[in-house]
Amino acid sequence: MRVPLDRFQEPVYAAMRIVVGLLFMMNGAQKLFGSFGGEAVAIASMPGAAGIIEFVGGLLVMFGLFTGIAAFITSGEMAFAYFIVHFPQGGWPIQNGGQLSVLFCFIFLFIAARGAGILSLDSVLFARSSPRIRVAGT
Repeated sequence: MRVPLDRFQEPVYAAMRIVVGLLFMMNGAQKLFGSFGGEAVAIASMPGAAGIIEFVGGLLVMFGLFTGIAAFITSGEMAFAYFIVHFPQGGWPIQNGGQLSVLFCFIFLFIAARGAGILSLDSVLFARSSPRIRVAGT
């Protein structure tokens, strides 16, 4: 079956990675700096550590730098957040307010598995040149 928007997969994936990273970075900025209507928390606390991971991880994913590692760590942080903060309040994300944590967790897991893609610093800094086949006499 032909996918109608198949030719746009790479740009749409890049847009998703950038927007998800930006939104995640904003969550961290709320915790660390009190920006975007948030309230700053103590850095030497669990929310402070989460803020650091969210801010730095979101920036790295947004810019596509060390994307696989950053996305894997942020995915783990969101899984941790779900089970520590939300799960004790009820078993289903719809009941315990954990939908965003679950969604971020799986989006970052997908990004970690897929890599940075186009429009990323990873693609610029770590681009591998394709091996050249040498033909005798050339």
